[in-house]
Amino acid sequence: MKITQHSITLRQPDDWHLHLRDGDVLKAVITPSATVFRRAVVMPNLQPPITTVEQANIYKKNILKAIPKGISFTPLMTAYLTDQLSPIDLEDGFHKGAFFAAKLYPANSTTNSSDGITDLSAINPILESMERIGMPLLIHGEVTDPEIDIFDRECFFIEKKLQPLLKLFPNLRIVLEHITTKEAVQFVESSNNLLAATITPHHLHINRNAMFFRGLNSDFYCLPVAKREHHRLALRRAATSGKACFFLGTDSAPHTRMFKESSCGCAGIFNAPYALESYAEVFEQEGCIEKLEPFASEFGAAFYGLPLNESSITLVKRSQIVPDYFEVKGPTNSPQRIVPFHAGEKLQWTISRELS
Repeated sequence: MKITQHSITLRQPDDWHLHLRDGDVLKAVITPSATVFRRAVVMPNLQPPITTVEQANIYKKNILKAIPKGISFTPLMTAYLTDQLSPIDLEDGFHKGAFFAAKLYPANSTTNSSDGITDLSAINPILESMERIGMPLLIHGEVTDPEIDIFDRECFFIEKKLQPLLKLFPNLRIVLEHITTKEAVQFVESSNNLLAATITPHHLHINRNAMFFRGLNSDFYCLPVAKREHHRLALRRAATSGKACFFLGTDSAPHTRMFKESSCGCAGIFNAPYALESYAEVFEQEGCIEKLEPFASEFGAAFYGLPLNESSITLVKRSQIVPDYFEVKGPTNSPQRIVPFHAGEKLQWTISRELS
């Protein structure tokens, strides 16, 4: 990593948690991720979800087809765990390279998760198989009991679900995705090296007040929801701590306006276009810009046992205004808008688009 007064050059990063959608939205949102990140773990919550080798291979082909020419980007595909998924089929997909990991969504915990897991104990055979073959388990860590306050669902999941799961499967490699609480930070950093967590840029920048500032702001609605300010500060300390159990995962999740501003607005924040700049802002504010490269480019690869990227990317100290929206083609070729994270705000860093 090379740091000067006006620039930072770091090893090209990876995004260990990314939603790309499909169809026209995929074509519109792939470029920001592919031009900055060398690899990305792609989430499987499409409609229908990615549960078979054939579906994973088709989705991967569609992603690769949508990448601009000359860009080197590797999508790492995940399987969507369901109550009916066969351990044999999952293991076969892992050995064939179709599945890099498997994603556990508690049923109805977030966008397109209605086919998720209804009872963790019911998938013990799947988890036993994953532990044996070394397949990573990626968890959306929230309970969905309607009696549990939405701001407490992550903490309840850790206590009631994750702790027993770790005792049953001590050698299972697990990533607790997009953590949002002080309790999650403390749990991950006190566990063994087979448990890690991703942290998003938006949970480093906003607390729950953002959803209600001067009205109901659907653009800041995501799941897990942003929490109180002391949780945001705990996440910033974790991300900038230099601890290898925390690494970059944007959870960039695009939705067009018709889905964000409906009577039942979709959860998700589209942060991919300015994710690295957003992270850099946090690390600079916390006075440890030198720790950005390990968080963004090293810790995740080491956890997954992958080689570090050899290419590099440069951020220059030049402010930029994030556009209010991006346009994508709708089903009838009519333009639709997607609002990015930091829309209308000024960021202090800009990516030099020349990779070395």
